[in-house]
Amino acid sequence: MSGETESLRFIGAGGEKSHRHVVIIGGGFGGLACARELGNSDVHVTVIDRRNHNLFQPLLYQVATAALSPADISEPIRRSLGRYRNIRVLMAEVGGIDRDTKRVALTDGGEVAYDDLVIATGSQYNYFGHDDWQSHAPGLKSIHEARQIRQRLLLAFEKAELSRSSLQKQALLTSIVIGGGPTGVEMAGAISELGRYMISRDYRALAPSQMRVILLEAGPRILASFPEHLSSYACEYLQKIGVEVRLSQGVSAVEEGRVTVGDEHIEAGCIVWGAGVKASPAFTWLGIKEPPGGRIPVDSHLQVVGLSKIYAIGDTAMAVDTDGKPLPALAQVAKQQGQYLGRLLGDPTRASKPFRFRNRGNTAVIGRHAAVFDFGRWTLKGRFAWLLWAVVHVYLLINFEKRVLVSTQWIWRYLTRQRGARIIDENAASIGDQKEVAQTNALIRR
Repeated sequence: MSGETESLRFIGAGGEKSHRHVVIIGGGFGGLACARELGNSDVHVTVIDRRNHNLFQPLLYQVATAALSPADISEPIRRSLGRYRNIRVLMAEVGGIDRDTKRVALTDGGEVAYDDLVIATGSQYNYFGHDDWQSHAPGLKSIHEARQIRQRLLLAFEKAELSRSSLQKQALLTSIVIGGGPTGVEMAGAISELGRYMISRDYRALAPSQMRVILLEAGPRILASFPEHLSSYACEYLQKIGVEVRLSQGVSAVEEGRVTVGDEHIEAGCIVWGAGVKASPAFTWLGIKEPPGGRIPVDSHLQVVGLSKIYAIGDTAMAVDTDGKPLPALAQVAKQQGQYLGRLLGDPTRASKPFRFRNRGNTAVIGRHAAVFDFGRWTLKGRFAWLLWAVVHVYLLINFEKRVLVSTQWIWRYLTRQRGARIIDENAASIGDQKEVAQTNALIRR
């Protein structure tokens, strides 16, 4: 038998119960949790992801602000699942799903057969019909975007050091964060603290007073999903560390190096998008009508409504809690759903209770010594919330090695305030990425 035939036989749908084949699309929190529950079982598992790594997105903003390196919060999927001999990993992009033949079509022309299919493709930033804004205001969903933001932020400081015009310096030292959710709040606080420390310590032609960080929120308050008193605390703390919080101000245009709010044009060296997310367009693969927000409706066992043997978890699924409210797009939801579904698929003959989400608390860090926690019945803010935030995020990292690395760097950063990842790609800064250079040069010419 040829190697190709053997390969197809392994990834094809098995007819016997002991050789069922579960295909998981997506290697994020939900997909990995599901795969691990199925690890070393008598079920064949194939995990498909267009990236070769998983990523701890809650700490991606620290990569963007030079506190951590990408390797600190990511790991190759093959390494995460390598110890499970019944799991195969494919770095590929899905192009469609044939429900009749139970096959997943790949964009390179290949296909993978399945007995049970799990869709865990996550979410992406929502630019509300202005997708052209993405190149000017990247979000925080990938290592590439985090590096892009870091590059623009650090390069703007270097350009400001060279500039002889106070107006040009002001423009280059202005950072705009669009969206007052947890990501926006965390980014605004981190940029302000990073920039003011760097300027006072390392730059001779700049002054901290020249730096400006603007947080734009279209709604009446930031952290709208948190209780109002936590929202007010976060707003006051951000203002205390120099962030200009603008509420009820929507963005009408985002251009290269400039944001328009109403009739006001604000020039900036770095623009970050954090104004909301939407589910990945995985529903198009299933041939169903676009659901609200693009999130695929699932039943209490996470099976796609109206479809057999197809499941959806995480940000791409519309699951409801016991009170009938949609579950939020949070990492803890995806992880719990993945664990539940992995146990269910491992033994489908076992009677399983409906999925129930156990809320571990919602959190956002605002700055050094400041965070907020919402546990539902009670809340927490300030220094202790910040310590708890750090403990929880270290615990949720992918393995022991990452926990030690991040903990060590956080302790060192806390004691010295130094950021170890302040590296600018010399090619992008000189002759390589002309688009990055053009953005900051455009500000200097104005």
